[in-house]
Amino acid sequence: MMEFTEDCPNVFERFRYHDIHSAHVQDGYWMFYEEPNYRGRQFYLRPGEYRRFSEWGATLPRIGSFRRVHYFH
Repeated sequence: MMEFTEDCPNVFERFRYHDIHSAHVQDGYWMFYEEPNYRGRQFYLRPGEYRRFSEWGATLPRIGSFRRVHYFH
């Protein structure tokens, strides 16, 4: 288990793995991307528990990058 609090443009370079099988979003909203550098298919995660990657809409656990979603008014 790992806790993420900041954006990550390349999951594999930073953590030496890229499969994320579950997630628990405690605060804010996050976007997962299939590819590094915020590319590829996107998955929007709201606060809550995701026990399997299929719960956020993915067919595979591979995540290339992720970042927090910021809303501006």
